[in-house]
Amino acid sequence: MVEPRASLAFDPASRRWALLVGAVCVLPLLLQLPLLQGLLIGAASVAISLLTWRRPLPGWLRLLLALSVLGIVLSLSGFRFGRDTGCALLAAMLAIKPAETFSLRDARSLVGFALFAPFATFLLDQGPLSLALGLIAAVLALTALQRFAEIESGDSAAPPSPVRRLLGIGRLLAIGLPMALAVFWLFPRLATPAWGVPDRALARPGLSDRMSPGEWAELMNDETPVLRARFFGAAPLPAQLYWRGPVLWDFDGQTWTQPGGLRGLPPAATQPAATRWDYEMAIEPTDRRQLVALDLPLSAPTGSELTLDHGLYAAAPLSALTRWRVQSAPPARYEPRLHPVLRQMALALPPGYNPRTLALARQWRSEAGRDDAAIVQRSLAWIRARFAYTLDTPRPGRHGVDEFLFDQQAGFCQHFSSAFVVLMRGAGIPARVVTGYAGGYRNAIGDYWLVRRSDAHAWAEAWLPGRGWVRVDPTAAVAPERIYDTLADRAPGADGLIAGLLGSVWGDRAAGTRLFDVRDFMRRGWNDFVLGFNADRQQRLLKPLGVDKLEPRTLIVLFAMAAALALLWMAWLSARGPRQADPVLRAWHRLGRRYARLDLAREPHEPAHEWAERVSQARPELAGPLQSLTRRFNDWRYARTEPERRAAHALIRDLRAHRPRLHGERR
Repeated sequence: MVEPRASLAFDPASRRWALLVGAVCVLPLLLQLPLLQGLLIGAASVAISLLTWRRPLPGWLRLLLALSVLGIVLSLSGFRFGRDTGCALLAAMLAIKPAETFSLRDARSLVGFALFAPFATFLLDQGPLSLALGLIAAVLALTALQRFAEIESGDSAAPPSPVRRLLGIGRLLAIGLPMALAVFWLFPRLATPAWGVPDRALARPGLSDRMSPGEWAELMNDETPVLRARFFGAAPLPAQLYWRGPVLWDFDGQTWTQPGGLRGLPPAATQPAATRWDYEMAIEPTDRRQLVALDLPLSAPTGSELTLDHGLYAAAPLSALTRWRVQSAPPARYEPRLHPVLRQMALALPPGYNPRTLALARQWRSEAGRDDAAIVQRSLAWIRARFAYTLDTPRPGRHGVDEFLFDQQAGFCQHFSSAFVVLMRGAGIPARVVTGYAGGYRNAIGDYWLVRRSDAHAWAEAWLPGRGWVRVDPTAAVAPERIYDTLADRAPGADGLIAGLLGSVWGDRAAGTRLFDVRDFMRRGWNDFVLGFNADRQQRLLKPLGVDKLEPRTLIVLFAMAAALALLWMAWLSARGPRQADPVLRAWHRLGRRYARLDLAREPHEPAHEWAERVSQARPELAGPLQSLTRRFNDWRYARTEPERRAAHALIRDLRAHRPRLHGERR
């Protein structure tokens, strides 16, 4: 009994190829998972492949291994189910799959399931690196499936060269490329999607509506981009780059939070200064609705709202890259008349906390009289003279502000802003904490500003008579370089292995920064032309061609025309058919065309031996040579013995030499 070819064990080279394709497919997904998860899944995949290199594991051991790996992944995810947990489980299952890959069917199953990994990657990241790795994985997977098809059909005796194989895969991709481009550019896009993907179990960091001194230490070492801002006209000075986020009013002795009753109230009255900043922000995805804007935004852009304290909030979570056109201006006067309820909120302190700070505040008030500005300046002078900036701070105790002001006298922005506001409130000056980002890095190639998570900052606002809310940054009094980015070594790419290598080779310490500029500029271009291609940008697609406004009906017609042209291209390219890669098959098909000129063509449904028998009856003088060639071709094509396979060159020669003649035609 002949064993079905789909279950036949295949050669070690093909198994290695299947495992390689699986690894390449799962690589972009592993890069998007949390570091520990990715390392464990990758190590498990390598270990399982080595343990099962020669023979499969027993069924009970494979089951135990699968349950162990899945249990570890779920425990690392905190048993929270979401988009990233599902992707991690997919990667874990693919890591286990090599334990049972020993036949052609297993290999095809592994490659087929592995193709889900690059697509799952796009649920977590849609950057150019993920796309490039996904394309490489898809090409290798198609190449592997082609190889498996050759093994199953018996056509692997004379496999095509790698170049010819890749050209064939490229042809398959070229068939569908026009349709893919037509769908991307012209398919009508909804401003608000009608469906979405599941939320992530692990939140993507964004500005929070609460702050506890000391909790940002890890965030301020994170160089992940938050936004990229391009200015139309004059750009602000570095000292003016305060990106306003949540405003925190309530303090319970440990944590600052936003009050719940200010949303929906109109923004406070302001008198903007003459300076205006017009800019567009491309904000990276987070799981929150909080937007930032330069201090102070003049109005809320479409799709957002401006709160009483000039915080910006999007109508929906910022789960994808979004663009916002905003105008801001520094205030000349900001809420010069403070409502009694707001004044009470801006003076409130929890009882029983920080007695030394409150005693100092009362002393300063008695010495300064009614001069609030003098108290503000006295506190800044004290901080400038006695305090230091550091991220290495102990965990605050019950009287955290007292400990910071009188014992430690060293910390970072959260400590300075929190302590300053408590000190001002103790002296009877309304004050509040403002969080956001400060500074940024100017990319000289793209002429835009990059703000990273390490630029997270907290400052204070004190209410002064006649002026209203005034920004006071006590951290800048201690470490202005931390706020205004005047130190060269804070530039991205200034340190690190790549920068060191480039600097040693080129003798240029700034080489790493220039490399970062190029890389981030390319990422910004990807965001502009791919991730940021939304319904609004689609409407502006044909404007350079004279189409000022792309109506939905026009867009549908254009898409239908482009899709029809793409379908014609696909039909034409498919009808041409690929050039037969195997030289034996090419010679056999040429022989069939020679007999077609004698009106003895083989029918598409007709087996080779039946065709040879029919030709022999019609032309007995051709029976012997044709039947011999047919028998040899069938042996080469379908037999499992190697002798006929090794005789392929002789068969090709004889097939080319056999040339039937017309009746009466002389040789």
